[in-house]
Amino acid sequence: MQEWLFWAAAAALTAGVAVIMLQGLRRGDAAADNSAALKVYRDQLAEVDRDLGRAVIAPAEAERLKTEISRRLLEADRSLQNAPKAGGKGSMIPAALLIAAASAAALYGYLRLGAPGYGDLPLHTRLAMAERLYANRPSQTEAEATAPAPAAAQADPAFLDLIAKLRDAVAQNPNDLQGLTLLARNEAQLGNFIAARKAYEQLLTVKGDSATADDHAATAQSMIFAAAGKVTPEAEKHLIRALDLEPTHPLARYFVGLMFAEVDRPDRAFALWEPLLREGPADAPWMAPLTEMLPDIAYSAGIKYELPGAGKGPTAMDMAAAGDMTPTERQDMIKGMVGQLEERLGSEGGPVEDWATLINSLAVLGDPDRVKAAYAKAQAAFKDDSAALATLQAAASAAGVAP
Repeated sequence: MQEWLFWAAAAALTAGVAVIMLQGLRRGDAAADNSAALKVYRDQLAEVDRDLGRAVIAPAEAERLKTEISRRLLEADRSLQNAPKAGGKGSMIPAALLIAAASAAALYGYLRLGAPGYGDLPLHTRLAMAERLYANRPSQTEAEATAPAPAAAQADPAFLDLIAKLRDAVAQNPNDLQGLTLLARNEAQLGNFIAARKAYEQLLTVKGDSATADDHAATAQSMIFAAAGKVTPEAEKHLIRALDLEPTHPLARYFVGLMFAEVDRPDRAFALWEPLLREGPADAPWMAPLTEMLPDIAYSAGIKYELPGAGKGPTAMDMAAAGDMTPTERQDMIKGMVGQLEERLGSEGGPVEDWATLINSLAVLGDPDRVKAAYAKAQAAFKDDSAALATLQAAASAAGVAP
């Protein structure tokens, strides 16, 4: 029933638009245009008389305006008298065929590229779908079984020999905390994420209640890497434990946000990731993926969002809209504005937002060397402010000069 209503409404709308277009073509002759112009000019003459009566304009100015409007009125009337008559019915046939062809092409494109019969997705339905995705996640064993094999490690043979000896030592003494810690970290470094996951789990067993938030977050990370990026229920338990022990733990917050992104809850992912990006620090390993993913996550969540420092200063669109200047004049004007900002910040300093603006503006001008120099000066100016460094990192990443 709903599908039938959709097609009926689409057909009615298409027919209505076609009729309006044909009527416009039928009436869109020179006579109609000139007739409308006559009415406009008569209204303008009446408006001048009203303004003169209210003493809004001087008599001399009113006389000048009436003379000019009258001249245009006469020209429009002359054009109306000389305008050719509108074409007969046969002139509408090509237009009607063109409209029919466009409608057929639109229908064909929808049937090929669209989703005929696809039902509505109200909020409660999408939330239910997200809940099913969350509940049906693969277990750690299932995810590891389907994950692609890691690439062979390219390491020094002497280092690999040491790792082999470390494995033997831990196998002989499975309660050695230092050995387990070294083994877990080095297995992860070599890309042996399943082995790293097992070492971390053994480490948690040995530590028991003394395990820290870092221990649980590292265990969850090894599980996620072993599962080819999927946040499994087992990994989620360790992330929850890490946040129980340290509610602001950044790595745990990042991976919980990743889990929500995977189960189609971008709203919750954004709520976790946006403050994490603002807090920094700039050299944290999660900053680069957050800078890349946050705009898309915000868009999917229906949130208007710009990366810190983005969208400020002259953009390519601003340049194109710089009045009636020639391209050279427009470019010179923008360069001057950016140069003034650069000089002021270099001599007097300024807030981090101005530095982010400078970085973005220099990137728009296509001057990567000055972008790098501005980024370096800004980092030095805010070296003790992790939030400011995170803002600068995001701006420099968007400008293509920082990882």
